[in-house]
Amino acid sequence: LIAEDVYYPGESETSEFYVSVLLNRATGRNMIMYSTEGGMDIEEVAEHTPNLIFTEEIDPAVGLQGFQARRVAFNLGLSGNAFKEMVKFIDALYNAYIGSDASMFEINPVLKTSDNKILAVDAKVNIDDNALYRQPKYAEMRDIREENAIEVEAKEAGLNYVDLDGTVGCMVNGAGLAMATMDLIKYAGFEPANFLDVGGTADAKRVELAFRIILKDPNVKAILINIFGGIVRCDRVAQGVVDAYKNMGDEIKVPIIVRLQGTNAEIAKELIDNSGMPILSAVQFQEAADQVKAALS
Repeated sequence: LIAEDVYYPGESETSEFYVSVLLNRATGRNMIMYSTEGGMDIEEVAEHTPNLIFTEEIDPAVGLQGFQARRVAFNLGLSGNAFKEMVKFIDALYNAYIGSDASMFEINPVLKTSDNKILAVDAKVNIDDNALYRQPKYAEMRDIREENAIEVEAKEAGLNYVDLDGTVGCMVNGAGLAMATMDLIKYAGFEPANFLDVGGTADAKRVELAFRIILKDPNVKAILINIFGGIVRCDRVAQGVVDAYKNMGDEIKVPIIVRLQGTNAEIAKELIDNSGMPILSAVQFQEAADQVKAALS
């Protein structure tokens, strides 16, 4: 149903709408999100007038249905030729989203002209990196000069790295543990400088590479290494950290805190404690948080 407090322009008036297609992660289905409040940030609309945001979930077994495109046009208060144009627009937009392996298509605003045409005035498109092998024409359009140089270098080295604005560098194996580690840093009163997942192989070469990537950020004042030894034993990780530290010599000028849990965690702690390197070891999350706080106090 159309909300009673929504203003719908007449057929001869121009108006702006918001339309996007994205994945609803809660349901695992693609979703069309739309609003009569075009030209505004959707976050602002959601905060102040959530009743003006509509959604249409798409069943992956059957795809976008005609009645759903018509419902979008109806909820936007359109009629006549503008209604028909919006139905075609929604269908074309969804096909473009699916056909390009996108993770998001955001058209803001979508313009209804005074002669009842529907135009995409501005757009933001995110293509799923994991599907670029199926989209060579889009992969060829990539311009790494427009990207974060450290993130590009990390990706070429096989590291999952995202640059952030904080002062504590993170080196972790596993995305879930990486998120928990960033929470740990914030709990200690600081901000993470990056998200870095070294994956299941954390030998000396990979640890050294991760060190070099993290230290390219001049804002890093400490590094927290948080590894769960499941796929790789903790003692091998510890030896990799010690060897990497030795190889880099005076290049490392910030405190290093290492928390290792899992297979051979006790041996790993002994390796680090007896290495003679200025590396702090921790066992519990709280202990690691306290050492980060002490190192930066």
